Amino acid sequence: MTKFRLFACCMLTKGTQRSIICDLQRGDIYFITEALFEILTLYKNQDIKAIKKKYKNQHDEVIDEYFDFLIRNELGFFTNEINRFPDINLEWNFAGIVSNAIIEIDDIEIDSIFKIITQLNDIGCKYIELRCYKSNISTEILESIFCKFDTSKIRSIDVIFPFNLTLTKEFLEILLLKYQRINKIVLHSADKFTSYENPQIFITPQVIDSKKCCGQISSDYFSINLSTFTESQKHNTCLNRKISIDAEGNIKNCPSMTKSYGNIRDTTLREAIEKQGFKDVWYIHKDQIEVCKDCEFRHICTDCRAYIQDPNNIYSKPAKCSYNPYTATWGDDNPTNNPLHGK
Repeated sequence: MTKFRLFACCMLTKGTQRSIICDLQRGDIYFITEALFEILTLYKNQDIKAIKKKYKNQHDEVIDEYFDFLIRNELGFFTNEINRFPDINLEWNFAGIVSNAIIEIDDIEIDSIFKIITQLNDIGCKYIELRCYKSNISTEILESIFCKFDTSKIRSIDVIFPFNLTLTKEFLEILLLKYQRINKIVLHSADKFTSYENPQIFITPQVIDSKKCCGQISSDYFSINLSTFTESQKHNTCLNRKISIDAEGNIKNCPSMTKSYGNIRDTTLREAIEKQGFKDVWYIHKDQIEVCKDCEFRHICTDCRAYIQDPNNIYSKPAKCSYNPYTATWGDDNPTNNPLHGK
């Protein structure tokens, strides 16, 4: 008997109008028909001849075309030993208390920034986004901040700062070379767009604030990988294990959210995380969110609880998402090629 097996990294997600196969290893999406989704789920691991009989041999040619498509795109294989190829475990785990953080440093004293970095290191944070909206930060302060990061366990740092003539191309490239934890530098509010050959540096005339940094939903931001797919099963793909400090030092789930759990000047990050309600948003996942739960992209998409269509309903659809899964179309406001992306 010949049976077909999707590769373990190729995951199915059903939408209202269409379904997809996510190749989590290669980062690709393949749209499939409702009929093929049915074959791959309802008749999973069955012999091909048996599948054709289920349809009374009236669609043999179409079924052959379906499997040709799957083989041609290297999404699976035929085997007589189907039990030797188990499914991937979709449980998500992270060893630290928080995995990622956003720090707005406009009005925070340098000593408080150092304190934040130390506390993030102590609670196991691995990914940081540093944001500055209005201040012209000096090269000396930048050096001191990244020097502090250099002795931490933090793996990756994204930087969003206003354009500053002192932040020359030469200085930025030296910074990237010296502090290899820096993943990306975005300089906003420049007089004009400037393109550097270095793919880690983005300079844009766009004026950036916290509202423009948060909540954007776009196909450009899809994360087609095992970590996001597994996390999305039971956790929020934006706010899970995230902590933020806004420009005034308030500790929040996200800088754009109104609820604060203390201020860095009198509350430790660990204390804020343990306060009632802080972790609640970690567990709001796509299968619970209105409209999103019917979307074929829900397990590879980010999410936002700061900007939602109905502020009185925490399960409301993200306000900045223009995709309609009931028509399988994007609206005109779908952002593209934006260097700003959170988690």
